[in-house]
Amino acid sequence: MSKRDNYEAKTEELLTPIVEQYGVSIYDVEYVKEGSDWYLRAYIDKPEGVNIQDCENVSRALSDALDREDFMEEAYILEVSSPGLGRTLKKDKHLEKSIGQEVEIKLYKAVDKQKEFSGILKSFDADVITLEMETGEKTFSRSDIGLIRLALDF
Repeated sequence: MSKRDNYEAKTEELLTPIVEQYGVSIYDVEYVKEGSDWYLRAYIDKPEGVNIQDCENVSRALSDALDREDFMEEAYILEVSSPGLGRTLKKDKHLEKSIGQEVEIKLYKAVDKQKEFSGILKSFDADVITLEMETGEKTFSRSDIGLIRLALDF
């Protein structure tokens, strides 16, 4: 397990009782480097949507738990937020909840001279994602997908 995966898993362990206490759920945890800074991001969610108080409560409790455990070697910036309306669908649990919703897919390399596609998420498995598009059903290899997220429709 990589250091990043280890940090994310340990953070999720610490976060689990905290989110239960505050009536929210874990959407995702990520540990990423942007520029010269490391970020530990916890995305929380609840059916009616999270508010600033939810984020503040979870952030304070998680910060205290991380200080007690002190398992991260590098300095980092802790962020706790909602995954947002155009949330990225990284895990199978995210895809499962999004079946029947409109999504956008961005590919690493063009297919039929196109890198971006949108449609209704019909199904997925370990290897492929299937969208129902205006032109019919289309499958995409998961290894070719750089990003999949919920579509924003204003």
